[in-house]
Amino acid sequence: MRITSTSCICPVLVCLCFVQKCYGAAHHGSIKVTRNQTKHIEGETEVHHRPKRGWVWNQFFVLEEHMGPDPQYVGKLHSNSDKGDGSVKYILTGEGAGTIFIIDDTTGDIHSTKSLDREQKTHYVLHAQAIDRRTNKPLEPESEFIIKVQDINDNAPKFTDGPYIVAVPEMSEMGTSVLQVTATDADDPTYGNSARVVYSILQGQPYFSVDPKTGVIRTALHNMDREAREHYSVVIQAKDMAGQVGGLSGSTTVNITLTDVNDNPPRFPQKHYQLYVPESAQVGSAVGKIKANDADTGSNADMKYTIINGDGSGVFSISTDKETREGILSLKKPLNYEKKKSYTLNIEGANTHLDFRFSHLGPFKDVTMLKVIVGDVDEPPLFTMPSYVMEVYENAKIGTAVGTVTAQDPDTANSLVRYFIDHNTEEDRYFTIDASTGTIKTAKIFDREDTPWYNITVSASEIDNPGLVSHVPVGVRILDVNDNPPELAREYDIAICENAKPGQVIQTITATDKDNSANGARFHFSLDDGLSLNPNFTLRDNEDNTASILTRRRRYSRTTQDIYYLPVLISDGGVPPLSSSSTLTIRVCACERDGRVRTCHAEAFLSSAGLSTGALIAILLCVIILLAIVVLFITLRRSKKEPLIISEEDVRENVVTYDDEGGGEEDTEAFDITALRNPSAAEQLKYRRDVRPEVKPVLRHHPSSSFDSIDVQEFIKQRLAEADLDPSVPPYDSLQTYAYEGHRSEAGSISSLDSATTHSDQDYNYLGDWGPEFKKLAELYGEIESERTT
Repeated sequence: MRITSTSCICPVLVCLCFVQKCYGAAHHGSIKVTRNQTKHIEGETEVHHRPKRGWVWNQFFVLEEHMGPDPQYVGKLHSNSDKGDGSVKYILTGEGAGTIFIIDDTTGDIHSTKSLDREQKTHYVLHAQAIDRRTNKPLEPESEFIIKVQDINDNAPKFTDGPYIVAVPEMSEMGTSVLQVTATDADDPTYGNSARVVYSILQGQPYFSVDPKTGVIRTALHNMDREAREHYSVVIQAKDMAGQVGGLSGSTTVNITLTDVNDNPPRFPQKHYQLYVPESAQVGSAVGKIKANDADTGSNADMKYTIINGDGSGVFSISTDKETREGILSLKKPLNYEKKKSYTLNIEGANTHLDFRFSHLGPFKDVTMLKVIVGDVDEPPLFTMPSYVMEVYENAKIGTAVGTVTAQDPDTANSLVRYFIDHNTEEDRYFTIDASTGTIKTAKIFDREDTPWYNITVSASEIDNPGLVSHVPVGVRILDVNDNPPELAREYDIAICENAKPGQVIQTITATDKDNSANGARFHFSLDDGLSLNPNFTLRDNEDNTASILTRRRRYSRTTQDIYYLPVLISDGGVPPLSSSSTLTIRVCACERDGRVRTCHAEAFLSSAGLSTGALIAILLCVIILLAIVVLFITLRRSKKEPLIISEEDVRENVVTYDDEGGGEEDTEAFDITALRNPSAAEQLKYRRDVRPEVKPVLRHHPSSSFDSIDVQEFIKQRLAEADLDPSVPPYDSLQTYAYEGHRSEAGSISSLDSATTHSDQDYNYLGDWGPEFKKLAELYGEIESERTT
């Protein structure tokens, strides 16, 4: 297919032909299919050439927003094979084919059936093909072409970010940039002036201006004052078509606020002020306010007030309220109308944040004069001192003068003053006061050791105006008198070891005194002079308020004396001196070799031997039972009138048992206890004397045994076996007692039977190494050995 145009026949039609070719290509272009044919020219023979077929491309254009009643003509398709007989059929496919774009399949004319919007879609891609209507075979290859939507000015410029809010400092220079606004136009910027925007200001002149091309808003006046006008509303317009007539436009609003700068100094509304303050105003209280005006806002209006001079600068002070920016006048010292009736103050108010660009508008401070008038007020009496301290000795008589307070009426009337004590507390009841003179006296007798200090409150009021009352604190110190003797600081538990040495310090004692240091700081210790010299202990005064108890001899024995009493005399250094006597208790204790106390109680003698409390109770019960048996036995013997004690001529060491229910005297068996004392003395077995057994004893002595080597334990076992195996033993009440104390001791016999007549050279020091069970035995033999040595 090829784009073709009608031949220009005359020169007049040359221009029309050119316009038609350009305009037709743009609006109503046609694509024509041509075929090479043999031309018959007169005088020339027929020449046959190879036919040429092919698509020749161009693009069609269609105006957007077409509102006509008929479909809009787009262009025409034409094939060189088309002879105009309707045998060629044109087919259109691609974007919008059959819906937006339709084609006449015979003529190849393309029309647009809908109104198009370039801002939604700028072009469409379609495919064209020519086929033989009869055979449906393509006459030309399928080709692609484009239909572009041609733009018209149908979109107005828009400000997408408006409305705008912006601030600019006041007093800015002319031409200061405020804000740049931008408008967008949806039309095609490459076609015509539809999207070319020009800015202009509709409202806000002469204060601001806008750049037509960039949209930058600037200040248009010098020194725009916020205090004169703070807010501005500026309307900016954007118009397309380069601002020409017929262009579309849009507008937006820019709200501009002038921000504050410190370009206004503070000013007091008046140059002179007057303030009334009563003399009864409390120190530290606010007595008045003053304020300087500042047209600025925020930190630019902050200021500080000071008293720069005047006779009241030492009496008054001024501070600044951060919220209200007022000067608060306060009282530093009490006012006295009778002494000074008025004060003059020069007060300055100055900005705290300065902008040196506007220093030429200053100075940024102002001064005013304040006169303070002091008002006269009837005041309560005034004491000569803010507080009083008095002293009185303890044990002083009731009515003793302690001190005097004095108060006066500060007013010019100088009324008389009356004194009194409010007995609100218990301490106030210990004193009285003279209502006219203010003399304080005692009402009770004091004990410094009980309460060393009293705090009372004395009041004073005018006789003419009792409602005006003033108060003053009075402290009364009770002075000490030496009325308490010294005494031991505590109860002392003094222990001394049995093996103590002479001159050994066994305890250091201290004393206390309820009186103060002036009457009891130095103590003197001594033994009671009324007693004879103590041979056991002595006392040494260390001259530092302590004393040491020392031993005077070697070794103490609990068995001889386990407790000693030592009277000690203690005196203080007061005037007059006082003294007291105390008795120290010293217990004698058994100690370890390193000096540690093991026990100090008398019952420890038995405990050290290994006897517990239960064992002691058992022994005591046995003794009681034995005594009861003896008493019963004596009673029975007296009833028979038989002698209880064996004659002195009968010196046999035997035990004779009697029983009235048995066989009388025939039912007796003497047992020689020497057999137990010395088993070697038993030469033969002895049987009951009343009946001789027919059976020989089962037990026999070992041939190798001898009387010298008989063991007591084995001997007792033999005797028990003989008694158990004796078949001739009648059921007599016969008591046979056997006891075994164990094997012999390595130390030999320590029996008292022969210790009185013989002196042993045995060394018993090793007993201390046998353990705690033999400690008591080691101590006993150690003492005996020491006495023998002495």
